[in-house]
Amino acid sequence: MTLEVRWLDALSGVEGEHWDALHDGSNPFVGHAFLSGLESTGCIRADWGWTPRHLTLWERGRLVAAAPGYLKHNSHGEFVFDHAWAHAHARAGLDYFPKYLCAVPYSPVGGPRLLAADPAHRPALLAAMTAWCEREGLSSAHVNFHSGSEAGSFGPDWLARHDIQYHWENRDGWRDFDDFLAAMDSKHRKNIRRERARLAASGVAFRVVHGDEASESDLASMHALYLQTFAEYGNHPALSLAFFRHLARALPRHLVLVLADVGAETLAGALCLRGGDTLYGRYWGCHATLPGLHFETCYYQGIEYCLREGLRRFEPGAQGEHKLARGFRPRLVHSRHWIADPVFRDALAGWCREESELVEQHAAALSRRLPFKTDDAPA
Repeated sequence: MTLEVRWLDALSGVEGEHWDALHDGSNPFVGHAFLSGLESTGCIRADWGWTPRHLTLWERGRLVAAAPGYLKHNSHGEFVFDHAWAHAHARAGLDYFPKYLCAVPYSPVGGPRLLAADPAHRPALLAAMTAWCEREGLSSAHVNFHSGSEAGSFGPDWLARHDIQYHWENRDGWRDFDDFLAAMDSKHRKNIRRERARLAASGVAFRVVHGDEASESDLASMHALYLQTFAEYGNHPALSLAFFRHLARALPRHLVLVLADVGAETLAGALCLRGGDTLYGRYWGCHATLPGLHFETCYYQGIEYCLREGLRRFEPGAQGEHKLARGFRPRLVHSRHWIADPVFRDALAGWCREESELVEQHAAALSRRLPFKTDDAPA
């Protein structure tokens, strides 16, 4: 049966229930509610470098496969850094932008990207993607942070890149935070207890609320904290308060806010999303600096939430070797890249192989620094 290819300029062009039938629902970032919310609340804009171009495959009028995608005019909000590739194209007199990106905007979270109830449709998505890039004269196509189960769908013309993130995993059936600490050596266990006790003595109280429990004041406070973080680093904040409100309405039990209060004032907070067996930490901010405030808000409260709710994994965001000492393990995350120019593709193939070897070696070295009494190599 011939598949019909349709490109959508907005996710509103497909019914949410049809889009969500293509994945198992365990990863909220590829859900219709999350992705369409970014568009409807103005967080995705062409003048910020993001133009929606969602790829869909249809069979007899039925949606059978899809990939969230964007025509990109810069690398902002991607978290797979390709600035050297852009500079190399420029030196050769070629345009790197626009390029095509299959990913979740502003979210370095691993998960499915080639959405299909039947995995046999995944190669057809990739073939349609590269054919469109060639037809449009784009420099490249990129699939960032794809799931491991999708790796076999990519042909040899897709270059592989790896990076390291730090994930907490309850592989030992820990029942509570004390169980978790008991698996550590005495030095790290004492350091964490000291950090938590010192912050508790400062009078900070924590609340964890879901989207349907969050007040308008809670959402406004969390957004103000998000803006504060971006202002401190001189970055442009893309997410609006309207988007936070949308998450609370559309994903009422998936949105999880960790709020640190002193009296009636919210001093710090972290915004997380909950998936099938995983908590994803996304954004944090604070209005004052206290020893241990960041670790408690972004890490320890999330771990306690997972233990309390029976979640197996906590992914608190990209980067940060300091997470090792707090029980987060190094994990490899993956992306694939198709380069139109065959000369650049061949040159970058060797570069990617060398980079991947170095990243894997680094991950193995990091795994030897974990605070647990016994452990294994990174997955």
